Amino acid sequence: MKITRTSWLRTVLYSCTFVATTYSVASTTGGNQQIVNKQPSTIAVQQTSDWQQWRKVGEAQLSILFFDIYQSKLLSPTGIYQQQSLDVTPHPLALSIEYQRNITQAQLLDVTYEQWIKLGYREQDAKRWIKQLSVIFPDIKSGQKLTYVTDGVAGKFVFSPLPHQTRHIGTISDEKLNDAFLSIWLSPKTEYAQLRRQLIGMKR
Repeated sequence: MKITRTSWLRTVLYSCTFVATTYSVASTTGGNQQIVNKQPSTIAVQQTSDWQQWRKVGEAQLSILFFDIYQSKLLSPTGIYQQQSLDVTPHPLALSIEYQRNITQAQLLDVTYEQWIKLGYREQDAKRWIKQLSVIFPDIKSGQKLTYVTDGVAGKFVFSPLPHQTRHIGTISDEKLNDAFLSIWLSPKTEYAQLRRQLIGMKR
């Protein structure tokens, strides 16, 4: 698959909802973020069907100059994001992104690839993951949502073409891809550090 580098596209990245299920809490680091000991996930992705009822951890608006790009929200059953060391998915999560601009599937794939390279992932891994996402990602219009729901190990994409309308469009069974995808927003090395702080409940 040919990957096209389009720097401006990273500004139109994502409006997904990530859903987080909690585990034992080790300590609090600030805001709604807590550090935990990661345990094997016992909650299957199929059992996260109530993610829309989960509590908001945080939300963030991405705008470039005068242009609104997307509104993102992070959800969990308790409204708390838990993290162990550099593991961004120690438990189930849901990240919801509502796009405020039209974006094609090709553009989504391009910006996803670009963010992975910036985060330090190997090109061969990034290209392999992009190939998997190419059969999942849809073209997205302004006002539509893309949601990723994970149990901390595997996950699924939920597309909302209209308000109050959702459909499952793809499943991720590779834990490394699961973590890499969420790292775009939740890694301490993300390009958008302030948005990450808002999403995980650290206001500043």
